[in-house]
Amino acid sequence: MASANQCIASLARLSLSVPMRPVNTTIPRFLAPSIVQTRCKSVGSVAMRAREREKEKLKKKRKQQRFKEYKYATPSKEEQFSLCDAMRYLRAAEVGRPPSSVTYELALKIRTPKNSPVLRSRIRLPYPIKNDTRIAVICKEGSGAMHDARTGGAVAFGEESLFELIKANPNKLPFNRLICHVDSEPALKKANLGRILGPKGLMPSLKTNTITKSVKSLMHEMVGAENYRERIGAIRMPIGNIQFTPKMLAENVKTLVMAVKENIANMEDKVKKDLIEVVLTSTNGPGFSLNGGFNPSDEKIQPAHLSTAM
Repeated sequence: MASANQCIASLARLSLSVPMRPVNTTIPRFLAPSIVQTRCKSVGSVAMRAREREKEKLKKKRKQQRFKEYKYATPSKEEQFSLCDAMRYLRAAEVGRPPSSVTYELALKIRTPKNSPVLRSRIRLPYPIKNDTRIAVICKEGSGAMHDARTGGAVAFGEESLFELIKANPNKLPFNRLICHVDSEPALKKANLGRILGPKGLMPSLKTNTITKSVKSLMHEMVGAENYRERIGAIRMPIGNIQFTPKMLAENVKTLVMAVKENIANMEDKVKKDLIEVVLTSTNGPGFSLNGGFNPSDEKIQPAHLSTAM
C-alpha cells in the first residue's frame, strides 16, 4: 500500500503537467441534426413577380441606353441669339483679319444613336462660298460622255489616260472632284486607285452619288455644290463669307437646315434622328446658338448696318 508521501507526490506531478486540450471529434451528419438553416426566397404572388420582371427590364434598358447617344444629343443651356445678333458679335470677333480668309460656319447638332447610318448628301447653296471646283470625268474614249465632259469644262477626262495621270502625280492632281460614268465602273475597279483616291475623298462610288449615267447633269449639279456629312452626332459646314449680308446668310442657313430635315425624314424607316440645335460660328470666333429669329434685338442696329465692309 502506497504511503501518504507517495500519493501527494503523484498528485503534484499531475498538477504541474501541461493540460491537454480535448480533441474535437467529428460526428457523422446523419447522426446529428442539421444546425445550418437554408433560407429560400419567397415565391410571392403573381403581381410581385411581374413587378420584379419589369424592374429588371427597366434596369437593363437604362444600362444599354447609357452610352448609346453622343454627347451632342443634349442641347446647350446657353442663351440663344437671332441671326443678326450672332453676325454682329462674330464680325466684331474677326476685326483685323483679312475678310477673304474668314468664313461663317454652321454646326447642326443631331440626336442620333451611335453606330447608326449617317446623314450625307450634296447641296447647292443659293450663294456659293467658293467656285474653284475642278472636275475630272472617267469615261470611255470617244463616247458621248467624253463629249459632255469636254463641253462641260472638265479639266481631265478619259479612262487609261486619266488613270496614268493619277498614278503619275498622286500628290498633285489637277482636279478636286472626280466622277465616273456607269460604263467605266468596271475599268475603275480594275485600276486599283482606292489607295490613292480614298484618303483624298475622291474615289467615285454610288454612296456618294459620283457614279452616274448623265455626266452633263452631274457636272452641272457639282459646280458650286458642297458635300456635307454627319460626324459624331453633328454636321459642320461653311455657310458663307464674312462679307455676306444677313439676307444672303439667312438664305444659305435656311437651305441647309431644310435639306438636313428632309434627309432625316427619308431615314425615318431605318433610324430615328432629331435636329436639336443650330450653332453659328466663324473661323476665329465663338459659337452662338440660333433661336430661329432674324432681326437684331437692339432697335438701333439694322440688317443694313451688317451689310457693309468690315
